[in-house]
Amino acid sequence: MFYDTRKNDHGLPYNPFKAIVTPRPIGWITSMSAKGEVNLAPYSFFNGITDKPPIVMFSSEGAKDSVAFAEETKEFVCSLATFDLRDQMNGTSAPLPRGESEMRFTGLEPAPSQLVKPPRVAASPCALECKWLQTVRLHDVEGQQLERYVVFGQAIGVYIDDRFIRNGRLDTAAMKPIARCGYDEYAVVESVFKMTRPPGGGKNA
Repeated sequence: MFYDTRKNDHGLPYNPFKAIVTPRPIGWITSMSAKGEVNLAPYSFFNGITDKPPIVMFSSEGAKDSVAFAEETKEFVCSLATFDLRDQMNGTSAPLPRGESEMRFTGLEPAPSQLVKPPRVAASPCALECKWLQTVRLHDVEGQQLERYVVFGQAIGVYIDDRFIRNGRLDTAAMKPIARCGYDEYAVVESVFKMTRPPGGGKNA
């Protein structure tokens, strides 16, 4: 099949786009308002985009609290969403009133960050402490301004649970990170495999 996304004439009961761009890592974003309100929310349009310096991005459908708070205080934290925390991660997507704690709502404990004010999720094995760089409001191919915002941040501090450092490497599979697939489906990383790039292809990350 082939379909034109401008018409969405795929004839399927659900849009397959998100099932193609998959799996997508989840940015579990903690941000804090100028008043000290803490927000925690998951974003499946998230990724690292460079490592020197380490920069991440998350995309929001609408100027939600994560976007507003990150712009207000110029900081946010991304905690790793794992299989053991899947229910809490999902729970933090609930549309709570501004100022109501998603951590309290889902029974999560915060842990203080070292270099920024927003806390990390204490139970998460890794967290990136980020300084806000910029927010970009997107436009489509016709120049129409969209209610879609991409937030960029530079990770200035990294927390890692030492239990997952083995033989000098971070054991990704042991942490069981989860990722978003299409529809209401998720994936979990429980095994990994190695491949060496051809000579001149760059170093393995």
